[in-house]
Amino acid sequence: MARNTDNIERDIEAARDQLASTLDELSVRANPKRLVENTKRSVVGTLNEPAVKFSLIGVGAVVAILVIRKIVS
Repeated sequence: MARNTDNIERDIEAARDQLASTLDELSVRANPKRLVENTKRSVVGTLNEPAVKFSLIGVGAVVAILVIRKIVS
């Protein structure tokens, strides 16, 4: 059974609206400032975890001791 032109036009319009909405959402998600902000927030969150924070403090202390020993020797 053939579809009438009004139904086809409504389907095309609905597809256009959905495509426009999808493109708007992609443009928001792909915004470079937003990507940088999200990455920064993720890195800061990871660095503030106790296991990571104390590991970095330990590594920094070892490096500082090695540098001081090298300078003193």
